[in-house]
Amino acid sequence: MKKRLLSILKYLIFLGIGIFLMWWQLSKMTALQRIQFEESLRNAHYIYIIPITALAILSHISRAVRWKILIEPMGYIPSTANTFYATMCGYFANTFVPRAGEILRCTMLGRYEKIPVTKLIGTILVERTFDLFCYFFVIIITILIQIQTVSDFVKSKLEQISNQKHIGSAWWIILILVGVGGLIILFIRWLFNRHSGHRHIIKLKGLHVGLKEGFYAIIHLKKRKYFIAHTLFIWVMYLMEVYVGFYALSATSSLGIGAALSVLSLSTLAMIIAPGGIGAFPVAVQQVLLIYNIDNISFGWLMWGVSTGIIIIVGIICFGLIIYYNKNKNEKE
Repeated sequence: MKKRLLSILKYLIFLGIGIFLMWWQLSKMTALQRIQFEESLRNAHYIYIIPITALAILSHISRAVRWKILIEPMGYIPSTANTFYATMCGYFANTFVPRAGEILRCTMLGRYEKIPVTKLIGTILVERTFDLFCYFFVIIITILIQIQTVSDFVKSKLEQISNQKHIGSAWWIILILVGVGGLIILFIRWLFNRHSGHRHIIKLKGLHVGLKEGFYAIIHLKKRKYFIAHTLFIWVMYLMEVYVGFYALSATSSLGIGAALSVLSLSTLAMIIAPGGIGAFPVAVQQVLLIYNIDNISFGWLMWGVSTGIIIIVGIICFGLIIYYNKNKNEKE
């Protein structure tokens, strides 16, 4: 009961953060920014929603096939259709309740394909581990490609602070943050040594072990080349969704792949902060666009709305399809 209440509390906290960010961004808009926001969405080229939808669905199909590759070594061969339907139903649930979708898709696939749910949850952990490595890789590529742009942005901000004669206080803030960060690291080390037997500490210590085991599990897959190919395809589709989305608004139509990588890196993190990225996604995208001298919040809201809409619509359809598909399948058998 206590564990359940804690989970509900964590969900409400993250949901609250998302709603606050949404309110904060909309409330701080000036009259001019509101006009810009409305005009941007009114004059957007919504025809680009079609290719964005196609790219999103292709990434979801590829993710379903990749999950199937992870399941097959256990001796089960689920149908691609059921794997895709279960995946989309899981995404639908994740939009409203974080991580609930992972349990739901395992439960649904296990029910229709007669696979133990515990084994399917194990494949999800491996999948998420590899996605984490990929995400770090995307961040590294983004930094390497955009290092000049980012450094110029930081330099301009420092010059702005210097011109306002607040450089001294800025350095004090930096020193305080470094000091606090150092104290936090020392406290964590002390905590791990003092309470090494505590179940939460053991769980945290086991995280790096889980990441290592997940990585080795991918290496020893029989179809690891296909697994890696699908992973690359998934992230390329994510990147192309952002890149194609740039053309939907006049303000962002001149941006290239480098900017798309930057948006992808920060928006992925935003999806973790709040359920379905509500509030956090548009804020993250706006902050990235400021690096490219584009002060426009419309793009973030447009992309969040389209991606969320795709998941909700396709997810609802897949709830019906998985029942219909397996009903017909059982009748034929």
